[in-house]
Amino acid sequence: MKLAVVGATGEVGRMMITCLEEFAVPVDSLSLFASARSAGSILYYGDTALPVRELDAAGMREHFDYVLFSAGAGVAREFAPLAAASGSVVIDNSSGFRQETDIPLVVPEINGDLLKGYQGIVANPNCTTIQMVLPLAVLDRLFGLRKVVVSTYQSVSGSGHKGVATLESQRAGAPGKGIYPDIIDLNVIPQIGAFADNGFSQEEEKIHFETRKILDNTELEVCATCVRVPVFHGHSESIYAEFASEIDLAKAARELKQAESIVFGENTYITPRDLGSSNDSHVCRLRRGTGPNSLCFWNVGHNVRLGAAANAVRILLKHANYGFKTEQLLRINLPDDYSNYSVVKEAFSKLPFMTDLSLTSHSPGAGWSRSGAKDKDGKEVLINTMYVDTDFVNTFQIKLLQG
Repeated sequence: MKLAVVGATGEVGRMMITCLEEFAVPVDSLSLFASARSAGSILYYGDTALPVRELDAAGMREHFDYVLFSAGAGVAREFAPLAAASGSVVIDNSSGFRQETDIPLVVPEINGDLLKGYQGIVANPNCTTIQMVLPLAVLDRLFGLRKVVVSTYQSVSGSGHKGVATLESQRAGAPGKGIYPDIIDLNVIPQIGAFADNGFSQEEEKIHFETRKILDNTELEVCATCVRVPVFHGHSESIYAEFASEIDLAKAARELKQAESIVFGENTYITPRDLGSSNDSHVCRLRRGTGPNSLCFWNVGHNVRLGAAANAVRILLKHANYGFKTEQLLRINLPDDYSNYSVVKEAFSKLPFMTDLSLTSHSPGAGWSRSGAKDKDGKEVLINTMYVDTDFVNTFQIKLLQG
């Protein structure tokens, strides 16, 4: 595979590189991008030294099989569409695309089927959401999830390197609040992100929205309280959940033990110090809640691994396992009457690798549209088209993908 990592010098970006190696992703080439300040530095993939390139539009117009983004929402909104338009599958770790209705928000163990045949941008959920929905999805299938009340205890690395540096400096006796609204050392701060008019913080609203979207349940009641704590790595969550049917704790424990990417601890508990290099969601202290239809549990996950890099790499592998790969990427110029369906269909049908084309949708400027076709052997292929109205006049970009 031809891969790229954007934001490669950040903590999550570096962990993405580590996870690519740990998950044995078949990497043929790996390009690293970061800000101008970091350009020219050297990072390692295994024993291979890789120079970091400055992120720019030209770099994102190169074709990659997958581009992993961890560079913040603003950068992602500017550059991720360029990469997607060039035929790359983009997996973005920021909040930039999570609320877009036509962009999948994916935890592969739960809703990875959304990736089948999909090309474009994939949103990686928030760290606290990922570790929580993994066990909740198991319990939802068993008992029918209706309500979730969660309090989170989130490490400073969730704020990036500046969060880690703030705690380190305060622990060493330096004055000042650093990047937080209050002193974080030997303290807890019940605010992550700005507060909305309804009293919830940005982080809390992320959990509300993302949990419903990933579990595909718009009626699910979710209430979160997010707290920053003086821990370097690892987020912890105290979760209370209510269900449509009565809880069978033994059955819940049995299914959680067998679930993918979950480590279930019975008659014990785990803390962030115990996580090490785990890429799993750790569930323990499973017990009844306020009645027969509710339960509680303690949940811990590595926010940089499971909550960011590992989930992104699992998305990549899940998508690749569906068997689609880019075969050709080309652009064709169309006549001025590009809005005419028959003209576009005729132009597409003249592509040399096609023997049959059924253009089922066409909407210039509206983004990706999908059409069905067959290759010369009669095998079905997937074509994605995108009208490019910036650098090329009357031009369509075509990706031919074959399973």
